[in-house]
Amino acid sequence: MALVPYDETAGIGLQKFHKPFATFSFANHTIHIRQDWKQLGVAAVVWDAAVVLSTYLEMGAVELKGRSAVELGAGTGLVGIVAALLGEWDTKDTDE
Repeated sequence: MALVPYDETAGIGLQKFHKPFATFSFANHTIHIRQDWKQLGVAAVVWDAAVVLSTYLEMGAVELKGRSAVELGAGTGLVGIVAALLGEWDTKDTDE
């Protein structure tokens, strides 16, 4: 059940939230996110803000390599996934 008033038949652009999957390309990876608006509501879709922030991170605005990050967002976790992919390190550069 959605937490906000919502009419499925109203508004152009909201149909994308009802697709079972959303696919994105970030950090040289293809990311498939499963969405389920009808069962889980607003937390089960990829919001445009997550795509914008993921794009911002991919542009290199914030150095993520070798850093830790906590995503305190809501939704499917796209930003956290992208941050993790961008922060990947080369294992030969780490001490074991």
